[in-house]
Amino acid sequence: MTKTRVIAALIMAPVAIAAILLLPTQWLAAAAAAVFLIGLWEWLKLADVDDTLARTVLLVLNLVLMVLIVWADAGTLVLYQIAALVGIGWWLLALLWLRFFTFGAEPGSPARSLKLLAGTLAIVPAWASLVLIHASGDKGHLWLLTALAVVWAADSGAYFAGRTLGRTKLAPRISPNKTWEGLGGGMLAGLLVALVFGWIAGVAPGHVVGLVITTVVAVFASVLGDLYESLLKRHAGAKDSGHIIPGHGGVLDRIDGVLAALPVFALGKEIFGF
Repeated sequence: MTKTRVIAALIMAPVAIAAILLLPTQWLAAAAAAVFLIGLWEWLKLADVDDTLARTVLLVLNLVLMVLIVWADAGTLVLYQIAALVGIGWWLLALLWLRFFTFGAEPGSPARSLKLLAGTLAIVPAWASLVLIHASGDKGHLWLLTALAVVWAADSGAYFAGRTLGRTKLAPRISPNKTWEGLGGGMLAGLLVALVFGWIAGVAPGHVVGLVITTVVAVFASVLGDLYESLLKRHAGAKDSGHIIPGHGGVLDRIDGVLAALPVFALGKEIFGF
């Protein structure tokens, strides 16, 4: 399984990096929408929407929302900024949901509607944030790569630190394998990558502190996204969100941290101006 995971990652990573660096923003937005909507498809399944037609209708409605943002914004990027703010608001509520993790656990619970809404509040703002970062000047593609590399590095750092040093459970009833030591390792890895990639992107010395602050919050957000997806899977009695990626599970399993981290990074970049 480890070999399969590595091979899949070696295929996916270069494709994703090439798309970020080479595609114009409008084409990258379309490609990202396709990936995120696949993740939403899996989210809806975890939210107990088993009927294919119902899931298709909900998926199309979210696609329409993305198209409306592109059409109504007309290149100002204001709607993308608003969407990112909405996303951050949702993830703050998700943090509260984790505190009361049994809420919505019963099949047919009224919280099902909230899970459906949560899918939109996670997917659409993350997509809008991705577009916002990529469109932010000549170095936007490098900053988007930085944002994603931070999440990837934090995830890997947490995995290895957790395996070697992990003792204190972070959220044992939601994700038993996560530890505070792993979180620390992930934070260090994320900060290191942010500084290296930020230097490549041309961050000014006066903006390094803003980049560090944004990275710290983004790493915490990525863990929150991962934990909330784990909550959905526990409620649904599922090990993975899907089986589309060999050795990795579903698309949502790969982008859960990204969904929460991108709005934070996008707004951090807007606030601190790096």
